[in-house]
Amino acid sequence: MTTYRSLVAGEWIGGQPSPHLNPSDLDDVVGHSALADAAVAEAAVEAAVQAQNVWQAFPVAERIAILDRIGSQILQRTEELATLLSREEGKLLAEARGEVARAGQTFRYHAHELLQPQGERYLSTRPGVEAEVRHRPLGAVGIITPWNYPIAIPAWKIAPALAHGNTVVFKPAELVPALAGELSSIIHDSGIPPGVFNMVLGPGPVVGETLLTSVRLHGISFTGSAATGRHVARQCLEHGNKRFQLELGGKNPLIVMDDADLDVAARCALDGAFFSTGQRCTASSRLIVHERVHDAFVDRIVSGAEALRVGPALAPDSQIGPVVDAVQLERNLDYVRIGCEEGAELAAGGARVDEAGNGWFMRPTVFTGVRNDMRIAQEEIFGPVTAVISAENLDEAIALANDTSFGLSAGIVTTSLRHATEFKRRVRAGVISVNLPTAGTELHLPFGGMRGSNHGPREAGRYARDFYTQPVTCYTAW
Repeated sequence: MTTYRSLVAGEWIGGQPSPHLNPSDLDDVVGHSALADAAVAEAAVEAAVQAQNVWQAFPVAERIAILDRIGSQILQRTEELATLLSREEGKLLAEARGEVARAGQTFRYHAHELLQPQGERYLSTRPGVEAEVRHRPLGAVGIITPWNYPIAIPAWKIAPALAHGNTVVFKPAELVPALAGELSSIIHDSGIPPGVFNMVLGPGPVVGETLLTSVRLHGISFTGSAATGRHVARQCLEHGNKRFQLELGGKNPLIVMDDADLDVAARCALDGAFFSTGQRCTASSRLIVHERVHDAFVDRIVSGAEALRVGPALAPDSQIGPVVDAVQLERNLDYVRIGCEEGAELAAGGARVDEAGNGWFMRPTVFTGVRNDMRIAQEEIFGPVTAVISAENLDEAIALANDTSFGLSAGIVTTSLRHATEFKRRVRAGVISVNLPTAGTELHLPFGGMRGSNHGPREAGRYARDFYTQPVTCYTAW
């Protein structure tokens, strides 16, 4: 049985052991995490601060080689890491393979992104003066990640942070210590200097709070809930006025127009709402359907949801895996009760699937007759639950889509170029899809939302540099 420990200044540090169970099979103990205390987190911050000057001055060619080795090693271990991911988080094996591959590709991408132009030269208005803008590392940064993408989200934060010369203290979610431990081991074995990368396992109120209140860190990159994000922002401002980047929740709409191919619409909705057990911030949790095709679409989405096979993540015939843990399952079922109390019609699902095995399984759930002011249409549920809302026309559909505190992802299914163009122009979301599921990103393109879904620069691609570096304007007289 593997015990995963914290990594501080190149050394593995133990702590109070805590078991972690497979959400598909509660008799399967995936491993133990040695929970660290605040003193270990403080030591990790100190190690990152002390290593900053070394890493910033590290030869670029060697930094590129280290990042490339990390990415290559992740890719070489895809099957092993994907199986561990499925056991630990409950993601289907095919989805887990894709996530691991994305993580490896992300490190390799940012390794070679360093060979792109890193500054700008400008004409000065003063005779005999040259002007340039250089991008310096932000410094020692804290990275706090969620459980739903336990290797991909850490990769798309850690890789650009290291690439641009920052040192890192990584705090993973408590539910996924195994993937964090394996990723940290790969980074540790890459030849990276001690202290440049540190990982601390432990609860948010202890480890996370230590990072937030440290005045020695220069920035915090956080992905998680909107409520926790507001706390992160307050703590960063009050303790050292740290830069912070927040990727928060979503209540993402998928509009289905009356000219849509309903088979395409149903596929987009089923993928966006239910795959990854709906545990994605980009999930299609509101299906806004033109009234002329409402009933026909509902027939398709309900029959499609009921046909999905719920089962263990490693079972080859499973199409929907388990919910991550008992707390999340009960939260999902609470929202089912709330939706019924609000007057929505439970058209499919809404219950546990006990016959699927000894795990946290839930049937894909569809509500119809939903008003956009209902809680199930406004609050992020983070489970396999979606709500169908009727709209009279495109204008009403876009108004409904925008009527939320979030603004992460949005989609439309239509065969009309005019409808697609209007949607892309008017919908308030950071990621927009036409005739595709709302859940889907690419590592070289910016990712982030608007309003309550995001604060700070975008993640991914070359846009990641905007958070992890500081522009410095330099003037030279000659």
